[in-house]
Amino acid sequence: MLRSCLRHCPRATVRSVSCPRCPHREIPQLPFARQQNPVSLNSHIRRLQTSSADSQNRVPLRKQLKQDAKAVKSRKRERREQEEASRQKWELTVGVEIHAQLNTETKLFSRAPTLPTEQPNSNVALFDLAFPGSQPVGPPIFCVLMEFQVATLLPALRAAISLNCDIQPVSRFDRKHYFYQDQPAGYQITQYYEPFARNGYLDLFTHDGIAPEDGDRVRIGIKQIQLEQDTAKSQEYPPSTQLLDFNRVSHPLIEIITMPQIHTPATAAAFVRKVQSILQSCSAVTTGMELGGLRADINVSVRLRGDGSGVHQYGGVGGLGQRTEIKNLSSFKAVEDAIIAEKNRQITVLESGGVIEGETRGWTIGSTETRKLRGKEGEVDYRYMPDPDIPPLRIGEDIISTLRDNLPTAPDALIDMLVGQYGLPIEDAKPLVELEDGARLEYYQDVVDILRDLQQDLDPKAQAALGRVAGNWVLHELGGLLTKADLAWDAGRVTAESLASIIDQLQRQKITGATAKQVLAMVFDGDQRSIVELLEEENLILRPLSREEYVALAQAAIELNPQMVEQIRSKNQLGKLGWFVGQMMRMGEKGRVEAQKADATLRELILGSQ
Repeated sequence: MLRSCLRHCPRATVRSVSCPRCPHREIPQLPFARQQNPVSLNSHIRRLQTSSADSQNRVPLRKQLKQDAKAVKSRKRERREQEEASRQKWELTVGVEIHAQLNTETKLFSRAPTLPTEQPNSNVALFDLAFPGSQPVGPPIFCVLMEFQVATLLPALRAAISLNCDIQPVSRFDRKHYFYQDQPAGYQITQYYEPFARNGYLDLFTHDGIAPEDGDRVRIGIKQIQLEQDTAKSQEYPPSTQLLDFNRVSHPLIEIITMPQIHTPATAAAFVRKVQSILQSCSAVTTGMELGGLRADINVSVRLRGDGSGVHQYGGVGGLGQRTEIKNLSSFKAVEDAIIAEKNRQITVLESGGVIEGETRGWTIGSTETRKLRGKEGEVDYRYMPDPDIPPLRIGEDIISTLRDNLPTAPDALIDMLVGQYGLPIEDAKPLVELEDGARLEYYQDVVDILRDLQQDLDPKAQAALGRVAGNWVLHELGGLLTKADLAWDAGRVTAESLASIIDQLQRQKITGATAKQVLAMVFDGDQRSIVELLEEENLILRPLSREEYVALAQAAIELNPQMVEQIRSKNQLGKLGWFVGQMMRMGEKGRVEAQKADATLRELILGSQ
């Protein structure tokens, strides 16, 4: 009857309750909304059927998340398997060229300053701009021109010594000819044939981030390190304008050239990262990749394993595939991603019967492919020639010995010291060395020294653990407060004496861990009271609970969560004991519940053992 009414009354809607043209005056209101179109009962029935089918096929959210996670793991596993199969068939070879701006006050061959400025073309000299008739300022010989050596050569020597290079007593400058707007002279002054440093090496370890297939340690040879000029900075203004800032022209650079001995992208990135850390630790540079003070070019080639098909030779290593060069990579991630992309491109070309062309390629962050920039220039194209205006550079052994004796401790030696003498895990030792150019490491050592003085009366076992405990508080607790507040490192915000006093009170069990964190936060926020005064005035000194009080708290927590107790007992899910410890600390008087005693009490009551 309802279907008949709706068929004869096309104007009827879901909001109608009667039909003036139908003997059936009352029409039941349909259980769904529709404003303008006529209602069809058959359509409504079909919707109900579809809705029922959808509800049967609907996947619960938790199940869907698990399925998605499994799919992601499956795709990663497939990629790993494909990568492993590719690695078994093809061998990747990588060489790295790192360009680093030296920590100097003047340009390489002029007295123009190198200090950063927002005013374009203000820190330049006539020689930097290649004005006709301009000459370099004096010969770069130590006994003749002290200013040049102090400003330019000394940081370069510190870098070369830190990278285990042999310093050459005599080196010479060459002209590398190419015509591009960022090089006003039409050539770059460099040291191609006789550089000032040769035959270095750098050891990389697991904690440096090398690829697992490279083992626990890999040594990368450094062919040479050479002094050279930087180029101008180009600024593009689309669609057709390009401006040049010559402030950077002739800024002293060192170029570090490795042997082609790297075979994994992760190890290449680890090498660049460690070189930057070493250059910063010996004050050879002031900025790294993040600020443009260090750039990397990567040479990539692939060849079939074991068939000797490679016919090219680089740095005395033969049997390699045709290489391509990826220019101006400005981050560690870009180094790794660009190598992966170029390796995959070359393998695809070779497997399809193509030939790899020697060329220079570019990389854009976020892309999945390298792009061709130009054909690769060779030694002949650059027309290297000795610079006729610059005499040989002579370096005395006395200078080398003095610099070597006064170099700061190398990062690897610092890590070994922290692990061996201070008992830190490698995961804490490495960031302590790298953070804030060593400032946090000095703070940490001050904290440990103060703690050792404060705790001379404790047993040797407790004193041996001081290094690890202090590392946790310096890196994680204090570091977490700085990160949360988005503040830079400031050793004066919480002095080493204050932090050592907090740790001392905790080690002597005069306060709980929660109270120690509370006190640290109060000092971090500006409380000027001494730690002892703060604890006394705020009534934070620990008043230990009795055994009966621990048992009462534990029983109260157990009675509220019997199902979880049964899971711990039947399924041995001991990790859930930590949750009960947290409940006891919330239920008890603040600052009085000790986690270790709470855990022991829970184990006794739930598991029947202490």
